[in-house]
Amino acid sequence: MGTFIIEGGHKLKGAITPQGAKNEALQIISAVLLTDEEVEISNIPDIIDVNKLIDILRNLGVKIKKKAKGTFTFQADDLNLDYLQSDEFKNKGGGLRGSIMIMGPLLARFGQAYMTKPGGDKIGRRRLDTHFEGFIKLGAALDIDEDKHFFKVYADQLKGASLLLDEASVTGTANILLAAVLAKGTTTIYNAACEPYIQQLSKMLNRMGAKISGIGSNLLTIQGVEKLSGTTHRILPDMIEIGSWIGMAAITKSEITIKNVSWENLGQIPRVFKKLGIKLERRDDDIYIPPQEHYTIQTFMDGSILTVADAPWPGFTPDLLSIVLVTAIQAQGVVLIHQKMFESRLFFVDKLIDMGAQIILNDPHRATVIGLNHKNALRPTTMTSPDIRAGVSLLIAALAANGKSIIHNIEQIDRGYEAIDEKLNKLGAKIERI
Repeated sequence: MGTFIIEGGHKLKGAITPQGAKNEALQIISAVLLTDEEVEISNIPDIIDVNKLIDILRNLGVKIKKKAKGTFTFQADDLNLDYLQSDEFKNKGGGLRGSIMIMGPLLARFGQAYMTKPGGDKIGRRRLDTHFEGFIKLGAALDIDEDKHFFKVYADQLKGASLLLDEASVTGTANILLAAVLAKGTTTIYNAACEPYIQQLSKMLNRMGAKISGIGSNLLTIQGVEKLSGTTHRILPDMIEIGSWIGMAAITKSEITIKNVSWENLGQIPRVFKKLGIKLERRDDDIYIPPQEHYTIQTFMDGSILTVADAPWPGFTPDLLSIVLVTAIQAQGVVLIHQKMFESRLFFVDKLIDMGAQIILNDPHRATVIGLNHKNALRPTTMTSPDIRAGVSLLIAALAANGKSIIHNIEQIDRGYEAIDEKLNKLGAKIERI
């Protein structure tokens, strides 16, 4: 188990470039299984979850070449499908929730796909029903080995269908989309997720020869084709990392420029942080955050307490609520954080309370933060990272505390953030990795 030792209380300064988007990368890399031609992908983040998926594809027989940092070519022209039933795959797939993303393309192209019950963040129930209900609607059969937690889907030929999703699941939409592009006939997906990740995947598939319309809306129409070809694709900058740096800059009173953020794909993120009172400027495609001694949380127009809640795109992403919460600790004012999607994601606040934060955990989904306005510094402490986003939130709190804090289980942070200690140390942070 890895550990960070953080000496907090230092102001940071400089420019930082976000990595490629983790959530997009898992979908895009899985899409290479749809063709026997070469696919080149750039801006791939060097993080644990993505590297695990690449390792699974390599063991499946995909020819993978690294052309440069973050740029790889993939060619799935000679696959060993027996690997999917091996103990090695069951173990590796079980440690990566993103492994479910290979099911759609494998089912579409080869008529069969397998997966074991996936791991991932311990943030509450994350059901897979949307994925499997979509596959079944397209004509697949599902077998479940309850004892081994192993799933198999299979079909001679997928057929287009009209689907109304019971939730706007990003990964569910992506997986159904990956299956439907090679199905016979027309598929419609209503209540589809429309995040930039889905838009990017759809545009990539169209360049490969797919026929997808309605991109950017919650109604996707897919006209099935017989074959897809190779393409090139560049992954967007990670909006969650961008939001993390905004919050970190504010709470540490730092002056930071975040480079090449793809403003048009940030949605509500700049607006929500501005509601916390954080000054940020758009400079071409960069975000500049000036040093601020104080930032004041806005209220609603009727004077009531601001609520920040997650919602399907174009609403605010749930992955940044933990960052908003920790940023509000040193704001002036009060904010209610409402995490609707996951019932265990706010449980890390007990460590922030130990550090001196004024937070009331109202219930598993809501927390009220009463800002300290920098009148009292956070106290250093020893913590354990429970998941990716909570881990980074604890790291941000440690950077703002006076003294040395310790964070264990930093592999959780490494699952989603590339060389985070090296990036922040270049800005003046003092983080030691053990």
